[in-house]
Amino acid sequence: MRIHEWPSAERPREKLLAHGSGSLSDAELLAIFLGSGLRGEDAVGTARGLLTEHGPLRALLDQPPAKLVRMRGIGTARACALKAALELATRCLRAELDRGTALTDPESAGRYFAQRLRGLQHEVFAVMFLDARHRVIGFEEMFQGTINGAEVHPREVVRRALQRNAAAVIVGHNHPSGNAEPSQDDRAVTARLKQALSLVEIRLLDHFVVGDGLPISMAARGWV
Repeated sequence: MRIHEWPSAERPREKLLAHGSGSLSDAELLAIFLGSGLRGEDAVGTARGLLTEHGPLRALLDQPPAKLVRMRGIGTARACALKAALELATRCLRAELDRGTALTDPESAGRYFAQRLRGLQHEVFAVMFLDARHRVIGFEEMFQGTINGAEVHPREVVRRALQRNAAAVIVGHNHPSGNAEPSQDDRAVTARLKQALSLVEIRLLDHFVVGDGLPISMAARGWV
């Protein structure tokens, strides 16, 4: 049975229009993007096959364009469109954090860190610099390490914050393993950063840890 023969309440596009994109499964979202399936399959069936073979969804979307092109059901046009869609999402988040708008939603910062750092094969520690009204001044990837960790130097974070005339910072790093649970080392680095920044009257607002799923806010845990 083709998708257009399904009950209207079960068709991915109709579900999205009626209930929003959050109501769709990963396979249904991917099916809307694909538009059609392989011979003998509907788009949802092809999407499920791709996720079974190359998933979960994040792992599939993290693949380089050259590999996406070779996957059955994707090809050159869809591979380019997928990567373009991801870049659109990144730029949309970047627009939310434009200097002209005060950062009133901490979760938007967490989403931005996730977009920038998720899927990297090595650990990266990044800093978002904010002015006195919590408007974004800039974003820098400051330290890089191996899959086991990155060496963070609080003095360098303080130096860059002073150079940018920042009044506050938000920091974040990724766990290439996909497990975003903060380690004892993460908590220790956070404490050292907070202490070093406070000496020059710069606030550390949060430390996000990025893995699979939603980034973890250390401020929400009471560790900032």
